[in-house]
Amino acid sequence: MTQQLPQAPSSEPDLTGVRNFRDVGGLPTVDGRRVRPGRLFRSGHLAHASAADAAFLSTLGLHTIFDFRNAADQRLEGPDIELPGVRNINLPLSDPADGAEFWKMVREGNLDQLKAILADGKGAGRMITSYRMIIKERTGEHSQVLHALAEDSVPALMHCAAGKDRAGLSIAVSLLAVGVERDAIEADYLKSNDPHRRYKVRRSDSSPDAMSPEVMELLSPLFDARAEYLAAAFDAIEEHWGTTERYLSEGLRLAPATRERLRERLLEEG
Repeated sequence: MTQQLPQAPSSEPDLTGVRNFRDVGGLPTVDGRRVRPGRLFRSGHLAHASAADAAFLSTLGLHTIFDFRNAADQRLEGPDIELPGVRNINLPLSDPADGAEFWKMVREGNLDQLKAILADGKGAGRMITSYRMIIKERTGEHSQVLHALAEDSVPALMHCAAGKDRAGLSIAVSLLAVGVERDAIEADYLKSNDPHRRYKVRRSDSSPDAMSPEVMELLSPLFDARAEYLAAAFDAIEEHWGTTERYLSEGLRLAPATRERLRERLLEEG
């Protein structure tokens, strides 16, 4: 059973099979510059893209698509569509075995089971733990993405399943690396809560009770973009490395020359 949500407003690309798509161009940096439009995009997965969606994506001049889904995600949703001339890089930011039983329970569990695993802040706590883990343990993957962007991989599209968590953190890290203001990073992250962007919640049970308000309230921490989740990621940077600069230079091994190439590729001229 799938929760039906409103379609995107006409002011945005009318993508029927790709959710949560947007260009992060225009976001301000701490030194007064802005992210260049048409350089860095984000979205949910592309497995269900229609022919019209593919035609639109083909107009973006994409060099690389970064897919942060794991093998379990790809079995559930399918592989991305292939866009001619675009390189697809799969960099899983979560282990297929991590939480497999948990997500099976999310899709199939009844109200009492969901209460046991999600009530009393447990759902939000799980998300916070996941965000902190990705920041601290996936430095190799994030370093690979940033070095690729600095070399030749723009314009680029980053996505996971919903385009909210794994892609959201990868976009946030990329924006930190070029000096985008944290408030602007958070504002872009929270756009994933817009009704037309949200991931379609899937439940195996097709009965009305399966998507009851009480069930949806229990599931909401998993499918929301919450400022506290992103704050936990930023806190993990400061707790583990002390400063953002040390995180970028030591954690992600970004040399000053690489940072400058990133700014040249992603930012408007100062």
